[in-house]
Amino acid sequence: MKRHFRRLARINVKLAKGKWAGELSSHQLQVLRSLTEHYGFAVALSDLLLLDRGWYVTHAGLLRLAARGGCNGIRVEQVRHFCDPVAGRWVFKATVYKSPSSKGFVGYGDADPSNVSSLVQGAEMRIAETRAVNRALRKAYGIGLCSVEELGSASHFAGSARNHEPSGSSHSSNGSSHGQPKLRDRLCVLIRQYNLDPTLVKAYAADFCRTPTLKDASRELVESFISHLATAAKENRDGLLCKLNSYAQPVEVKL
Repeated sequence: MKRHFRRLARINVKLAKGKWAGELSSHQLQVLRSLTEHYGFAVALSDLLLLDRGWYVTHAGLLRLAARGGCNGIRVEQVRHFCDPVAGRWVFKATVYKSPSSKGFVGYGDADPSNVSSLVQGAEMRIAETRAVNRALRKAYGIGLCSVEELGSASHFAGSARNHEPSGSSHSSNGSSHGQPKLRDRLCVLIRQYNLDPTLVKAYAADFCRTPTLKDASRELVESFISHLATAAKENRDGLLCKLNSYAQPVEVKL
C-alpha cells in the first residue's frame, strides 16, 4: 500500500502541475505528496482541490478514504431544535464508526442561505448533512484539512444554480438534426472534457430538472441543464465539483 501511495504521489504532482499551472509552490507540492502518501488521495478523482493557494479535501475524497479504511458505518441525525425549515436553516449531527467496537467520532454541520455559496442555494439541508459527515470523517481519520463543502458564501464558489438560459445554438427537435449531436452525446463530452463523475452529474441533472431521474426530464430542461453545466465547468469548475460532491452518497451504515 505504501508503495502504491508513493506512486500515486508522483502521479498527483504531475496532474497538479498541469491543472494548477502557475499556482503551485514547492511547499504546496510537498504538502500534496505528504497528503497522498498518508491518505491515498487522488487528484484525478478530485479528492483534493487547490483554492487560495491552500489544499482542501472533498466529500467524495473523504468517503473514499473511509471505504479504504473499512469504515463500519455513519449515523446522521437532524438536530431539530436548531433547525428552521422556513428560514432554510439546518443542523445535522454525524457519527462515524471506524469499527464495530468504535464509540464513534462526532461532527456537526450547519447551513443556511447566509453561509452557502450561490451555486448551492436551495440545497441547504443537503449541505448541512454533508458538512456534518465531513467533520466527523475528518476527526475519525485525522484530517487537518478543511473540506470544500464546509466553505461558506465568501469562498470562490459563485454562479447561477438554476436560472441559466439555454444556448441559442442548441435548438433541435430530436437532438441530432441540423448537424447537432444528441443531448446524451453532448453531456458525455462535457463529462469527459472536465473529468466529472457521471453518477453525480446524473443526480445533479435530475435535481436541476426537478424530476425523479434524468430520463424523465423534458428535452428543454435537459438542454438548459447541459448549457448550465458547460458554463459552470468552464467558468468555475471547482465550484461545480463542490456542487456535484454534495450528491455523493455517505458510506452505508452497518451497525
